[in-house]
Amino acid sequence: MQHIVKKGETLSMIAAAYRRSLKQILAANPRIIHPGLIFPGQRITIPGLPDPSSIPYSISVSLRNRRLTLYKSGIPVKTYSVGIGKMLTQTPVGNFVIVNREPNPGGPFGVLWLSLSKRGYGIHGTNNPSSIGKQVSKGCIRMYNRDVLELARMVPNGTRVSIRP
Repeated sequence: MQHIVKKGETLSMIAAAYRRSLKQILAANPRIIHPGLIFPGQRITIPGLPDPSSIPYSISVSLRNRRLTLYKSGIPVKTYSVGIGKMLTQTPVGNFVIVNREPNPGGPFGVLWLSLSKRGYGIHGTNNPSSIGKQVSKGCIRMYNRDVLELARMVPNGTRVSIRP
């Protein structure tokens, strides 16, 4: 997978976002002589993740409608109700990918956590089903446990996730 460096990003920030070590990122990018010498627009190879364009699935999240839609080859397959971030801890808008997954993460995260390529954010189940459809999270996207398990069975790591207002 390729990441395009954005203004203000460091190699350490990029490594953390994709849950890779700086050493792994440097090994996959032998042209980078010094970690501090990257620039906006530069392509960074992220090891261990497939190219998102090779994955037929994509996910779109509408914060306004509190809906997550799964697409296969651009065709909507299923739509799920979700909980989103509250006013002071809003869900980030942008384009991300699923970088890893953790079953049974504990706490409010329900039965599964799908990490997004924005550190600290993910799509996950919940221990509070009444929160679905509401603005109650610390920025993550909450799903019913059965729904996040169904979604995770279909989408691999590297799947694109677009979050829109």
